[in-house]
Amino acid sequence: MKAIAVAFAAGALFALGLVVSGMTEPAKVIGFLSVAHHWDPSLAFVMGGGIAVYAAFVRLARARQAPVFDSRFHWPTVTAIDLRLVGGSVLFGIGWGLSGYCPGPALTSLPSGATGTIVFVVAMVVGIAATRAVTADP
Repeated sequence: MKAIAVAFAAGALFALGLVVSGMTEPAKVIGFLSVAHHWDPSLAFVMGGGIAVYAAFVRLARARQAPVFDSRFHWPTVTAIDLRLVGGSVLFGIGWGLSGYCPGPALTSLPSGATGTIVFVVAMVVGIAATRAVTADP
């Protein structure tokens, strides 16, 4: 039960960070991706801050024998760059560029009831289900 509470608190903190940084506003993301027209570099600072925090915590985690609420760490085992990874990254980038959303900010924005957000989340869920139906997870 403690692990669920910690996961919930981490998710809530992440959502709050997305809202405070403005990353739940698709126009902010589109402004970053539109380098030729009124470029908004603020997303680069948000990403840089996120990478710095992540790097610090991974370093602390790797120094531990085991996580607090589990008997061992579950680090990724697949490290190969293959067609599935590249294809998924391309699809993610296309969706992000067209909509201004990626999954975290879209789910955080869902309670707003905005039509674009709802359409994105439904399309994301359908895409995940279709991918799982056609491919086997490694």
